[in-house]
Amino acid sequence: MLVVKYRRIFYVITTVLVVASIASISVFGLTFGIDFTGGTIMDLSYPNGRPAKVEVSERLHNFNIGNFSLRESGENGFILRTRELQESERQGILEVVTLNEKYPVMQERVSSVGPVIGEELRTKAIIALLATMVAIILFVAFVFRKVSKPVSSWKYGLIAIVALLHDILIPVGLFAALGYVTGAQVDVLFVMALLAILGYSVNDTIVVFDRVRENLRFNQETNRKEDFELTVGKSLTQTYTRSVNTSLTTLFGILALFFFGPVATQDFALVLIAGIVAGTYSSIFLATPLLVSLGGKGRKKA
Repeated sequence: MLVVKYRRIFYVITTVLVVASIASISVFGLTFGIDFTGGTIMDLSYPNGRPAKVEVSERLHNFNIGNFSLRESGENGFILRTRELQESERQGILEVVTLNEKYPVMQERVSSVGPVIGEELRTKAIIALLATMVAIILFVAFVFRKVSKPVSSWKYGLIAIVALLHDILIPVGLFAALGYVTGAQVDVLFVMALLAILGYSVNDTIVVFDRVRENLRFNQETNRKEDFELTVGKSLTQTYTRSVNTSLTTLFGILALFFFGPVATQDFALVLIAGIVAGTYSSIFLATPLLVSLGGKGRKKA
């Protein structure tokens, strides 16, 4: 009940988080990887052991190939992502990153993504995110159509979308800042993580909404007059333990992936961590209080 009663405090906290995320995106922007911009991926391997990343990065900077991303791969390699390179430039990079006889380098793989394909992937990623949100609002409105008082069924879907926008903005804002500080790039794995967050977060929100629906239905069947705010607060009390426990168990698995998994999936895991935390927060401290606020004055009894 305290969450619902002091909902304005959580509205302020949410506003601060969202504004900070939007500011981060506006100021730093997103650093798109070659999946979306086009470019070259080189998989470099050092049979005798991997040299220090900072030394390899410094040599690449001096080689003047523009913006690039260098990530550790496996035990003895790096994955280099950069603009589209000519064959002569690729050979030059191999010479540059061969530090000395102690650290000979092997090119395990090289692949290129054209700018047209990258633009098409970016468009399809945006369409996938928008289509998912539209499908969610339609589904939620349909499911809650028989319990539409004192809140219309479509408002359940609208609130779910507001919560999802919050859950997406937080990791995107975080990644914008990381892109500026560490050069983290937005790629296909990033979009996959956002889609996973959408599915996970809406499930968490629907659990609370479904309990509200069941309590409203019980009130209708028993002709019980109960303040809508009280009904929502009671529903939240009945479900928040389940939401927190589910989020924590999921978070432990993602944290294990982040700390002990391959370097290539660390950014993917980081996005999921931010999204899960944001989703758990929004389902309890944003979506449920909004349900009470949209109930409107003069329609408090359910």
